[in-house]
Amino acid sequence: MKPINLNKARKAKARDDAKARANKNAVKYGRTKAQRLLEATQQEQASKRLSELKFEDE
Repeated sequence: MKPINLNKARKAKARDDAKARANKNAVKYGRTKAQRLLEATQQEQASKRLSELKFEDE
């Protein structure tokens, strides 16, 4: 039987657990790239529209 390094095994398990937690959070809280782009575009259009409607005294 080949001996294993317990530190490497512990760290590998911690990495796997962190990756699983990150994936679960990405599904729960994350947005797709398309959703982020759509939201950014809508925000840009809204701010452009607002700036067009501003009344400025000269």
